Amino acid sequence: MQAAEKYMQRCLDLAVLGAGTVSPNPMVGAVIVHQGKIIGEGYTSPYGGPHAEVNAVRAVIQAYGPDQAALLFAESTIYVSLEPCAHHGKTPPCADMLVHHGFREVVIGCLDPYARVNGAGIRKLQEAGIPVLVGVLEEACRFLNRRFFTRIRAQRPYVILKWAETADGYFSPKGGEQRWITNKASKQLVHKWRAEEDAILVGTTTALVDNPELTARLWHGLNPKRILIDKHLKVPDHAAIYNAEAETIVFNAKRTDWKGHIKHIELENFDLYLPQNILYQLYLMDVQSILIEGGAQTLQLFIDAGVWDEARVFVGPETWGAGIASPSLSALSTYSEKVGNDTLKWYYNEANR
Repeated sequence: MQAAEKYMQRCLDLAVLGAGTVSPNPMVGAVIVHQGKIIGEGYTSPYGGPHAEVNAVRAVIQAYGPDQAALLFAESTIYVSLEPCAHHGKTPPCADMLVHHGFREVVIGCLDPYARVNGAGIRKLQEAGIPVLVGVLEEACRFLNRRFFTRIRAQRPYVILKWAETADGYFSPKGGEQRWITNKASKQLVHKWRAEEDAILVGTTTALVDNPELTARLWHGLNPKRILIDKHLKVPDHAAIYNAEAETIVFNAKRTDWKGHIKHIELENFDLYLPQNILYQLYLMDVQSILIEGGAQTLQLFIDAGVWDEARVFVGPETWGAGIASPSLSALSTYSEKVGNDTLKWYYNEANR
């Protein structure tokens, strides 16, 4: 692996440490290299805090002192997985900060698609006489921030479908019976995923039959916003989905109000373009990603509308011989892995990549 790729890979490894805390910002990692040695590194702080480049610069100043750090920056290359920002948001522009410290070179993984950046950060650096290299591990850098890119370009959250099915393709028993398909390790993995996404969605039937909390209680991390599709408001107020562990947003056809951590949003023409309307409303709320954990009908609704990006399907070892069939997905599995005695299959919607 070339040196630039090695350091950019380190940026990516750092960036993922911000999963579940930086949204709606992207996950970014930065590494400062002086004469072949990493002297500082950082990743984006929780939303509203310093960006990766700032944290990397601060690490050098803390380790070497401001005077020595100034000399080191002039002889150093900073690697960053996403183009440095060029505008004032929650924090000042990172591009200006890099110019101020006079870095010898800046190496960037991929451009930022946000309209107020999108090349402007690079121009600021180049106009200051700093050489810039763009496109190192570009595909991997773009994939890391697929949620951010989707929100900017498609004006909707990145949609991840998740379900479990038996070895013979059944999703659940008929008649409302509850029956586990996957093992404990798979269940804990799902809670990890919940902590990494902004929101999680189910429909009325799942909320009534399974009475889920939809929290990340089996993993260290923040609980996602809970999204409930409940057209006629059938789910009772004492349901677990309404507990105080997280915010709950209810899309319905009856009322709009906001009481504490529970928000009801009435949709006109409820059944017309329902998935698209829900996703656009969530986009307006700065929700960058959503995990769909609903029943087969809810999952199929998003599949048929074409507004899904990724699917994670657990296949358990049991065969039932009868039951409710799993959702139908017209995509080939990209890869699979074992989670104990379960098989986890990953799918991507190539039409939306």
